[in-house]
Amino acid sequence: MNKIKFYATFLLWIGFLSIAQAADGNDPKNEFNPLINGAPSLTVAPDARGSGLGDVGAATEPDIYSQYWNPAKYAFAYGKGGFGLSYTPWLKKMIDDIDMVYLAGYYKMGDSDRQAIGVSLRYFSTGKIDVSRPGEAPIYDNISPYDVSVDLSYSLKFSEKFAGAVAFRYFYSDLGKIGEGYYPGSAFAADIAGYYNNYTMLGDNECLFGLGFNISNIGSKISYNQGNSNVFLPANLRIGSSLLVPMDSYNTLSFNLDANKYLFPAPPDMNGMDAEETQQARNDYYAMSSLSGIFKSFNEARIALSFGMEYAYNNHFFVRSGYFYEQPKNGNRQFFSVGGGFKLNAFQFDIAYLVSTVPYNPLDQALRLSLSFDMDGLKNLVK
Repeated sequence: MNKIKFYATFLLWIGFLSIAQAADGNDPKNEFNPLINGAPSLTVAPDARGSGLGDVGAATEPDIYSQYWNPAKYAFAYGKGGFGLSYTPWLKKMIDDIDMVYLAGYYKMGDSDRQAIGVSLRYFSTGKIDVSRPGEAPIYDNISPYDVSVDLSYSLKFSEKFAGAVAFRYFYSDLGKIGEGYYPGSAFAADIAGYYNNYTMLGDNECLFGLGFNISNIGSKISYNQGNSNVFLPANLRIGSSLLVPMDSYNTLSFNLDANKYLFPAPPDMNGMDAEETQQARNDYYAMSSLSGIFKSFNEARIALSFGMEYAYNNHFFVRSGYFYEQPKNGNRQFFSVGGGFKLNAFQFDIAYLVSTVPYNPLDQALRLSLSFDMDGLKNLVK
């Protein structure tokens, strides 16, 4: 059995059943503190552009992968439609067959181009694993846990400067037969998003200023044991701003900032409780509704910040960098990212690479590849 793979799967799908232990109790920066929720794969950024910017995307210029970051941006997309495919060999530093595939697309309806629909499909696979106890033969072998989510969004431009959107999501997770009493889980969720942009003068430059928000994964809870333990989805409030500065006729530089407020509560701190109090705390946590969890989350200062810059030459060649910061006690993901891309007529290729700045980050050295196609460009090619 590949023990590393089993532990990675355990953290990905049923990490909410246990609390990670500190690697170095004297320094919180050296602790591995994954956020505990029932669908962690939904928090993995799917595309290379947003990842190259340090996981930024609430207010960046619209692109084909806006479905994840802020679907309201589709109403301001420059083309009539497009689609893209993104691939992430996840945890590549540790394991060779955990990966995520993400397919997204949009289409602007009507002659006025004021409304758009977006769709996406996310497939997250852990490959094949064996489940066993130390020194024993596998209890279950060649199981293949996976997550699937399907999204549909609708965006509408209310004015020449502002658009809103709603998105609906179905999430399905199959752990495989990792033990008695575990079954596939499913959940429904919705997003509410908005996007504003406007041109403003900074000195002699006409710059594009953007603001955006996305309240995502508001919905039901998920259970892997037929309702005995109902766990929160990773609900999140993302707020962002961007500034696109033209340097001359060919060169532009953008500055982008996102802030995330996690809208699901942390599991109760059961230190110092006796067995009865511990069980009652667990029961109360599992019985809490999603809406109550959102309100309770505002009592917890669990926030992440990310910043990214993008240089573009003639809108054909791109260089990106970014930084993501999450509090040591609440996730402790901290990393730099770099990326780039090029665009030729109908298609665009992007790549991003992540370098962790803290120990014990399984995302260290993660690579993302994205390929997208513009419908207008494809039409011009076949003419």
